Amino acid sequence: MTSRATGPPARGTALSVAPATVARMAARTSKTTAKPRPAYRCTECGNQLPKWVGRCPECNAWGTVEEYGAVPIRTTAAGPVSSPARPIGQVDGQVATARSTGVPELDRVLGGGLVPGAVVLLAGEPGVGKSTLLLDVAAKAATSQHRTLYVTGEESAGQVRLRADRINALSDHLYLAAEQDLGAVLGHIEQVSPGLLILDSVQTIASAELDGAPGGPAQVREVAGALIRASKERGMATLLVGHVTKDGQIAGPRLLEHLVDVVLSFEGDRHARLRIIRGVKNRYGATDEVGCFELHDEGIEGLADPSGLFLTRRDKPVAGTCLTVTLEGKRPLVAEVQALMVDSQIPSPRRTTSGLESPRIAMILAVVERHGGIKLGKQDIYTATVGGVKLTEPSADLAVALAVASSSTDNPLPSNLVAIGEVGLAGEVRRVTGVQRRLAEAHRLGFTHALVPPDPGKVPPGMKVVEVADIGEALRAVPGRRRSAGRPRAEQRPAPEQPRPVPPPVAYADELMDGWDPVDSDELV
Repeated sequence: MTSRATGPPARGTALSVAPATVARMAARTSKTTAKPRPAYRCTECGNQLPKWVGRCPECNAWGTVEEYGAVPIRTTAAGPVSSPARPIGQVDGQVATARSTGVPELDRVLGGGLVPGAVVLLAGEPGVGKSTLLLDVAAKAATSQHRTLYVTGEESAGQVRLRADRINALSDHLYLAAEQDLGAVLGHIEQVSPGLLILDSVQTIASAELDGAPGGPAQVREVAGALIRASKERGMATLLVGHVTKDGQIAGPRLLEHLVDVVLSFEGDRHARLRIIRGVKNRYGATDEVGCFELHDEGIEGLADPSGLFLTRRDKPVAGTCLTVTLEGKRPLVAEVQALMVDSQIPSPRRTTSGLESPRIAMILAVVERHGGIKLGKQDIYTATVGGVKLTEPSADLAVALAVASSSTDNPLPSNLVAIGEVGLAGEVRRVTGVQRRLAEAHRLGFTHALVPPDPGKVPPGMKVVEVADIGEALRAVPGRRRSAGRPRAEQRPAPEQPRPVPPPVAYADELMDGWDPVDSDELV
C-alpha cells in the first residue's frame, strides 16, 4: 500500500487540479438541454396556462385545468408583407366611409352607419327584438350593389320568411341561409359575395376543426376570428348577434368583445314597447348615443321623439307624480316619476321600486324625512317610472323627492312643471350635466315651469325657472292645495311626540303658480 504525500504543494504549482471525472460530467452536461416544463390547458375553453390553477382565468370554470405536456418553443421569422407601410396622410380614408343601414336610430348609435369591413356585436336578452331589428336592417340595406346575406343558426329558413312577411322585410337582394357549421357559412360568403353579413347568432355556429359544443369559449373564439378575417379581407360589414347570461354579460369569452369593432347593447322590458340600443364600444364613433325603438305587432320602428312613451295623459293633475328630464347619451328624454304612500300593516314597511335604483330611493326617502320634515317611517312607499324606462342618473332625485312629498300630503304638482337636480345627503340640490339641454327639451314639449339647482345657465325664453338650493326650498316652492274629501288626513295618523316643523311657505310658490290654475288648467302636456 503506497502512501500519499500530505504536505503542502510545491511553490508554483496549481492549488487544485480538476479530476478526470469532473471533466467527463461537465462534458455530459453541456450536451444535454434543460427538461421542458409541463404545460396546462383548460378542457372547457382551451386556455393554456404555465401552471396548474383551480379555476380557469378565461372562462372561470372550476376543476377544468389539466396537464397535457410541454409547450414547444416556437419563433416566427419575418415574412412577406401584404402591402408596404405608408405615411398615414397617404392612406385613402374614403374606402372606410360609413354606409347607412336604412334605420336612422341605428345609424345614430353606430356613428353614421356601417363601415366596410367593420364587425358589430349586438347583444341582448331573449325576446328583446334582436332578430326582428336585424331582419329589418337586412331588407333595408340590401341593394343591387350591396347584397345582404342573413345566416340563421337558431331558426329554419321558413320561420325567418314568416317573420319577414309579418314585418314587411322582403327584398330581392336579401339572401337567407340556415346553417350551423362555420365552413358552410364561409361557403355562402364565397357564393353570394355580400356587402353585409348578419349572423344570428355567433353562439350557435361551430367549427368542425375544434372539439366542444357550439357556444363554448373555444368555438366562439374560432367562429368570431374566422368571420372577422373574412370581413377585413372582403370589406364586408358584419353584424353578429350575441347571447347574454343571466347576469347580463355577453356569453362567451371576454376576448370576443375585444376582437369586434363595435359592441351594442339592446335593452328593454319585454312587457313594454320601448327598446333602447346603447353603444358600449365603438371604434368609429362615440359611445354616448342611444337609439330608441318601439316594438309592436308589425315589427320594430325607430322613435325620433320617444318622450311620449314616458308620460301619462290626464285631464287633471294627480298627487304623487312629477316630471323630470333625463339624458340617455346625448338625447334628453322627458320621463314621469310616480310615488304612492299608504299606511303600513306590517312592522317593517315596504319599499318597492320599478325602473329606479332601490339604494338611491332609500337615500332620497331618508333625506326627505330628515330635511323635508315629512314622516315616512310607518308608510309603505312604492316608486316607479312610466313606460318601462329605467332612470339611473341622479338628475331624477329631485323629481322623486317631490313625488313622494306630493303623495304624502295629497297635493298634486302642476302638470306643466319639471324638476331637475341631484339630492345630497345634507339635503342640498346639486347641479347635473346638460341642464340647458334638458330645459330646452322641456320647453319644446310645452312645459313652462321648472325647479332646477342654482346657476342653471341660459334659460329658454318664456320658461319660468325657480332655483332651489336644498330640498326644503324645493318643497316650499311647490304650491299645495287641500286634501281631497274622503281621503284619510295626515293628522289622524299617530304622529311622533316631537314632529319636525316645516318652514313657512316663501314667495317661490306664487312665482311658480303664475299663469296656472290647479283646477281648470288647459296647459296639460
